Amino acid sequence: MTPLIVIPAAGASSRMGDRDKLLEPVDGQTLLRRQTLIALATGCPVAVCLPPKPGLRRDAIEGLPVTQINVPDAAEGLGATLRTAAFFATHQDPDRAMMILLPDVPDINPSDIKLVLSTFENNGTDTPTRASNAKGRPGTPLIVPARLLPAFTRLTGDDGGKSVLKAEPVTLVRLQDARAIQDLDTPEDWTAWREKTGIAS
Repeated sequence: MTPLIVIPAAGASSRMGDRDKLLEPVDGQTLLRRQTLIALATGCPVAVCLPPKPGLRRDAIEGLPVTQINVPDAAEGLGATLRTAAFFATHQDPDRAMMILLPDVPDINPSDIKLVLSTFENNGTDTPTRASNAKGRPGTPLIVPARLLPAFTRLTGDDGGKSVLKAEPVTLVRLQDARAIQDLDTPEDWTAWREKTGIAS
């Protein structure tokens, strides 16, 4: 059974000033829509966690075959978003794993995700599996086995799952360069990334 891919897009872009990093244009579309399409290209079911009120993030994924999950307490931190996602996943199917794909890591591609998926499946689907950079620094995506999802329903604050995974033997999948960890949180990050990649705004 393929994991449910969850894209946590409910948090605020607090370090971007008056801009929303998930609505930044990349390849002619918003980053959020682009990342959602990359997730869909794997053939896995996809759910996007969003703020509960209507807004441009919902508009960005309009028409895509994904489940939209409302996160009313997203201001609490990433833990609240992943907690809500884990509740959804376990109620949908308690035997299905959950992949967390952060939406602000634009260098990840479908082949990267499929490599993490195949590694997870080859290991027997019981071991947390996570992409890392070439030097082994953990990043995204992360696959959480079904057996650990009940613990994820108890996450709080800005805990992205570290408290659950610290006692687990996590399998790392090394991706080239910094693709797994290159997140873009500030206008300066975006400027540097656009200069490096040649992708204009």
